[in-house]
Order: sequence, then structure tokens, then C-alpha cells
Amino acid sequence: MYVTPRNTEDLTQENRALTILASAVRAASNNSADQKNRDAKGLHLIIDVTAVPGVQTVTFTIKGKDPLSGAYYTILASAAIVAVSTVVLKVYPGMTAAANLVASDVLPADWRVEVTHSGAGNFTYSVGAQLIR
Repeated sequence: MYVTPRNTEDLTQENRALTILASAVRAASNNSADQKNRDAKGLHLIIDVTAVPGVQTVTFTIKGKDPLSGAYYTILASAAIVAVSTVVLKVYPGMTAAANLVASDVLPADWRVEVTHSGAGNFTYSVGAQLIR
């Protein structure tokens, strides 16, 4: 049986995994570095919260960047996370929108993740992404 070998063009058609924020203890709101999207239509943003201080909350927002002004705009914001959990935010054109979980939108060329803590306690979390073609 003959199997067609993969070529380099096939490799560009695959989804890509990214580390947006490595797992760490954080005591203040912060933003990820700007991310460059060259060819993906959307993404799954995987948030893994492993420590929450007391009754405090943390919110994650996917933000696009206006290429002209450099201003950021909201694509999708999570609900306030109050407990240890894994949350997946999804952005992709044609998906059924669901508040705080899914946005029917395309991923812009430049984007980042904004993390907002409700207080100064120590949260531990990581944020990964799977870019979807």
C-alpha cells in the first residue's frame, strides 16, 4: 500500500499549540505578551486555575488589537472564576455564541489575554492556546 508523504505545505495546515502564560503564582492583574496570528481563524484558550485565595476571583479576556491605533478591544471575556477549575474559551466563526464561553468571531492578526484579579491574593494559573485553522 502506497502512502503519500507529507510535505511542508501540509504542516502549515495543522493547528498550533502556544503557551500564553506558564503556570505561576501571581498576585496582580496582568496581560500576556501580544500574540501574532498568521493563519488561524480561531482558538481554544485553555485556562487552568490551580489556586484561588479565599473568596477572590479572576477573569480572563481575549482582546484583539487595532492595527492602526494600537487600542485593544474585547473579543470574549470569561465569567469570574471562583474556584480551582479548567475553563476553555472558544473563538471561531460560525460557532453558536455562549456568554463567557464562546464567541462567533475570527481571531485577529494581533491579540492578547488580559487577566483581572479581584484582589491582591495569590492566584496560580496557566493559560495555553490552540490556534484553529
